[in-house]
Amino acid sequence: MKPVIVVHGGAWAIPDELSNASIEGVKAAACAGFAVLKKGVSALDAVETAVRALEDNPAFDSGHGAVQNTAGEVELDAMIMDGSTLASGAVSSVRNIANPVTLARAVMEQTDHSMLTDRGANLFAERVGLPTVPTDTLVTEAERRAWQSQKNYAAGVKELFNKQWVHDTVGAVALDSNGNVACATSTGGIRHKMVGRVGDSPIIGSGGYADNQSGAVSCTGHGESILKVTLARLILFHVEQGKAASEAVEKALQYMGERVQGGGGAIAVCPSGEWAANFTTERMAWACVDGEALHYGLNPREDFKETL
Repeated sequence: MKPVIVVHGGAWAIPDELSNASIEGVKAAACAGFAVLKKGVSALDAVETAVRALEDNPAFDSGHGAVQNTAGEVELDAMIMDGSTLASGAVSSVRNIANPVTLARAVMEQTDHSMLTDRGANLFAERVGLPTVPTDTLVTEAERRAWQSQKNYAAGVKELFNKQWVHDTVGAVALDSNGNVACATSTGGIRHKMVGRVGDSPIIGSGGYADNQSGAVSCTGHGESILKVTLARLILFHVEQGKAASEAVEKALQYMGERVQGGGGAIAVCPSGEWAANFTTERMAWACVDGEALHYGLNPREDFKETL
């Protein structure tokens, strides 16, 4: 089986001043994940590697670069899922953790649970020896200025996302040489969200889903809208009904827009190696390594290609 990895850096109205950093960031993350796949390592390792690269990049709202809630705090959410076993792990409202996707994987592999939240998640991080970082190191100066200028959640959404109910999340899906698929999604949420608010990103079936029988999906967009339609699982339902990956993503996003007026995007990969990256927002930074080619885009219908 030819390995494939697809990553996204969030579907929203990405401003021109962030466009190059966003594109270069997803390209680098896709290449990092594919380097793992080329060694014959699992899809699960590949998506964790790719998402960690995005969490470490302050251009994205996850880990370093996260936004602040109404209290000026950082609360992070993440999930990861193994399509071969349907095992999953997730964390929500965690603080002082630079790579919440790695904590989510620890929940999957070292506990009997699927999700830990807030204080319990941070206590577990201490127990397994996951390093913590000062919150200040996760917040950029640009975010501090934006948090000060946008006084509430609704204003933050409207100003930042051009009245599109979306947010900036990162994610990855992969298919390895053994035919196994996996997904991972990570986010810092929406600026000025209520303390304790959790969106779609860590919720299995909404922010992401992976099943070797149908494929893997990672979603991005307005979390409350994605939760209402269980977007990741809806996309794979369409795949199971015989739709091609791109058509399945487009159909599910169209339904979300019509049914709950929500915008967003998603990436998907099928067991056949077919993949997709689609969105209904103004922009979404995405990249895919498929064999020896690197595909990437930012604007609608873009698909640039580089030979590796």
